Amino acid sequence: MVKRYASAVWQGSLRDGTGSVSTTSRALENVRYSFTSRFEDGALGTNPEELIAAAHASCFAMALSAQLDSRGLTAVSIKTHCRVTLERKAEGWSITDSELEVVAHVPGADITTFEAAVGQAKDGCPVSRLLNAAVTVSAYLEAADTMGMVG
Repeated sequence: MVKRYASAVWQGSLRDGTGSVSTTSRALENVRYSFTSRFEDGALGTNPEELIAAAHASCFAMALSAQLDSRGLTAVSIKTHCRVTLERKAEGWSITDSELEVVAHVPGADITTFEAAVGQAKDGCPVSRLLNAAVTVSAYLEAADTMGMVG
């Protein structure tokens, strides 16, 4: 079993306060977050949804790499972007979906093999399984001999 840790500190009211988030690895160390960085277009600081998007993008890229490896393929690159949607619902704010867009350069891969690897990576990614939200993936295979999209 592997356990990872992070901490957050918040000071002040919701609208006027500020917080910071840190991880034991120190990849994040007192990174600022605030109401404006979460609910508005505040440029300073991060927010929980951005951190979830980063976690989902990185987890999916690793899961796809593992699926490709199991098929004897090695990716030159897997570029994954994630967009997490935060919506106000009747019961309060909810993360309603996580959209992954992937462009992978995998020499020797055909679209059928790539599509299967993407599907298994989506289902097997621990962050995908954690999220109680709709997870969609748009994946593109870049290779000298093939170009296609998994929908």
